Amino acid sequence: MNRLLVFLILVSTAGFAQTSPLRVEQLRVEYKTNPVGIDVILPRFSWKLVSSVRNTMQKSYQIQVAQDEKFSKKSVVWTSSEVASDASHLVDYQGSNLQARQRYFWKVKVTDNFGNVAESAVNFFEMGLLGAADWQAKWIEPEKPGFDVKKQQPAPLIRKEFATKPKGKIASARLYVTSRGLNEMYINGQRVGKDVLSPGWTAYQARIQYFTYNVTNLIQVGNNAIGAMLGDGWYRGYLVWETNRNVWGEKLALLSQLVIKYEDGSEQIIATDETWKANNDGPVRENDLYNGETYDARMEKKGWASVGFNEAAWWNVKVGDYPKDNLIAPAGPPVRRTQEIKPLKVFKTPAGETVFDLGQNMVGWVRLRVQGPAGTKIRVTHAEVLDQKGNFYTANLRSAKCELNYILKGDSIETYEPHFTFMGFGYVRVEGWPGTPDVDNITGIVVHSDMPNAGTFESSKPLINQLQKNIVWGQIGNFVDVPTDCPQRDERLGWTGDAQAFARTATFNKDVAGFFTKWLRDVAIDQKPNGGVPHVVPDVLQVKNPDGIKSSSGWADVATIVPWTMYQVYGDRRLLETQYESMKKWTEYIRKNAGSKLLWTNGEHFGDWLSYRGSPQMGEPVTDNDFIATAFFAHSADLTSKAALIIGKAAEAVEYGELYNNIKKAFLQEYVAPSGRLVCNTQTAYVLALHFDLLPENLRPQAVDRLVQDIKNHGNHLTTGFLGTPYLCHVLTRFGKNDIAYALLNQETFPSWLYPVKMGATTIWERWDGIKPDGSFQDVGMNSYNHYAYGAIGDWMYQNMAGIDLVDAGFKKFSISPKPGGGFTSVKGTYESPYGTISSAWEQKDGKTTLKVSVPANTKAVIKLPNVTADKLNQLAQTQNLKVTNGVFEVGSGDYSFEW
Repeated sequence: MNRLLVFLILVSTAGFAQTSPLRVEQLRVEYKTNPVGIDVILPRFSWKLVSSVRNTMQKSYQIQVAQDEKFSKKSVVWTSSEVASDASHLVDYQGSNLQARQRYFWKVKVTDNFGNVAESAVNFFEMGLLGAADWQAKWIEPEKPGFDVKKQQPAPLIRKEFATKPKGKIASARLYVTSRGLNEMYINGQRVGKDVLSPGWTAYQARIQYFTYNVTNLIQVGNNAIGAMLGDGWYRGYLVWETNRNVWGEKLALLSQLVIKYEDGSEQIIATDETWKANNDGPVRENDLYNGETYDARMEKKGWASVGFNEAAWWNVKVGDYPKDNLIAPAGPPVRRTQEIKPLKVFKTPAGETVFDLGQNMVGWVRLRVQGPAGTKIRVTHAEVLDQKGNFYTANLRSAKCELNYILKGDSIETYEPHFTFMGFGYVRVEGWPGTPDVDNITGIVVHSDMPNAGTFESSKPLINQLQKNIVWGQIGNFVDVPTDCPQRDERLGWTGDAQAFARTATFNKDVAGFFTKWLRDVAIDQKPNGGVPHVVPDVLQVKNPDGIKSSSGWADVATIVPWTMYQVYGDRRLLETQYESMKKWTEYIRKNAGSKLLWTNGEHFGDWLSYRGSPQMGEPVTDNDFIATAFFAHSADLTSKAALIIGKAAEAVEYGELYNNIKKAFLQEYVAPSGRLVCNTQTAYVLALHFDLLPENLRPQAVDRLVQDIKNHGNHLTTGFLGTPYLCHVLTRFGKNDIAYALLNQETFPSWLYPVKMGATTIWERWDGIKPDGSFQDVGMNSYNHYAYGAIGDWMYQNMAGIDLVDAGFKKFSISPKPGGGFTSVKGTYESPYGTISSAWEQKDGKTTLKVSVPANTKAVIKLPNVTADKLNQLAQTQNLKVTNGVFEVGSGDYSFEW
């Protein structure tokens, strides 16, 4: 063939490949990108399509998995057929058994409905240890017997020196590690990984997470040293009460296994055993999640995790008798430092104290940068707010000390961050500081579960934008491996009611699929044999009292509400299958307590927690606990029925569907007058009855009218608590009262969402009036200024203001149906769905409304324009070359712009 012709063909082919409209991006395995150390035997693959062509759908896919990145024939462990499917999210691995500690490479090739073909880049996933047999390490205990188990202890140091194989060229090295208590690992003096507060918090009596680190770059040829420092953490630190320690154990323990692979195929394992050495004379003298940390820099042991350190004063560790068959790889993201905050100012309070203002109520700790004489002791305390006079306020922390004590070693400039604690704070007070501190001496280190961002929301009103920021800050501050209620006082527990109220909003702000997958397993584990669900998970309050379990409606319903929510948002059928027995057990628990009348009138419940009660003189009505309990009973039965149908349990779907209908009949007879009036004349009562579809169609209009009238009677204020608030605006919008929903959202006086914003809040408060209009505080015993439950308004803002909502599970099909109002002139929302970025942005200006929409490839959307006549819809359809069906546009992927 003519050389010129060949050249032209090659250039033409290359140009065609570069301009192909189809790409495959963002490959994930079990929601993670290139994960190292997973233990899911049949992992699931996800990818996203990107195309510049409208209406792009995946027509087929083919996945390849191999043991080398070149996909040599011998290394391939699975090649799927070319599957005719548009599935690109959570596609099951179907190859041969995956091996522990093996890295696998994978790629996917897709074809779209226009005949375009695209192949992804090569990604990888690496299996962790898959059972007790894969652990050669032994649990070791570093502390000498006889210490006082009722008091905070120094953080023990543990070390071991080893040598690599002579002349062996290192191919890779992995460290597998967990602990009873928290751990920080070091190799040759270098900190391993970026995770903090590892191995996190689980139902320790049943399972403990282990972490896997690629430490190849830390291993040197010849002599090496590995070290660990352990902290009390959740395992044995103080939890809930001043005297409550050692919930899961009294002794700290480490399990560590370093595996070095050489290029000749051989391996070397350095595992914890009785030859490791320990010492408790290190610099961390006390450590506790609630109380903070005391660090004496004079006691630092330079080089303790490096080669050649003098071990003369160190002792042999003791081998501990703990199981290894309960160790799991993390399903969720690790806790990490995510950002740094510089203080706005440092000032003197009226009381003469030196205080730093961070400008944001945050969770984590501060880094100190200080210089002074050896032995100087600096005390750092933390607070969320200042009092009426502008002084430092810590009474709401209850017994939690929340302090750092740092003792200088006297070098030039010293820097310090705590190791085994965290605080919730916006202000920092320093005492004993040498000289006069400035804003460069302290830096706020933000710490939380490192969840990927999911959504953004912005409107034309600054107060609402600040509310959205407060919701997000409340979420990240309370998602520290478990969804806690608050991050500052002596509590910080996985309260189930808060989590179920906020779960849907959480999905819009962050990708919480892995986070909730992990925590929901502990919900099921801590669930009692009779089906009761504890108030908090992991179960600190009742873990030692399985027969005396107390379950509260609206709290324990987390067992049904959150799994169903996660399924809806992520389309994760396996999660639903995993949690289904827990859902069923909880529903059966209520059925047993409700008896033949199907009315849950016994038990102890929190009710509509912290609802607005007014003044004692007002006599504000309260939503009865049995009303709430029966309403949530119906809701859980309904969700259990829906879950059963999804996972193929048709008979049980029918059974729980019938149970739901029978509860509705009992509810109607017991709590609803023929006129539609409820026995509890409260906003929450009407909201629950309407949102859970407990009223027949003919009684709903009257119920809506009574709800609206009650809101108006309160001057367009809400009166709902933790259980009514999440559904309030949804109900109003659903039944055509969007103007009232906006009136509540825009309300700036107590009780309202914007009242705390106007009072300077940068997170969501526990109480509607945590700070009263006169500057005084609510009940000091329970008054958190970072408590996300009332932030549940966030999902209404996304779904109705921006108009982004799902139609099919996982957003495979979704709707864009914004509902302008409330004086807003613009709203923009984005959401990173499992298939790509969804965007909805509208603006009203000069008598015109514009709406811009982005629909990801491999999805479809239903677009409904607000307040548009049929003629105008048809006109817009013609200009966009779209079809109008029943007043809506049904579209495929692409960018769309409408103006009317």
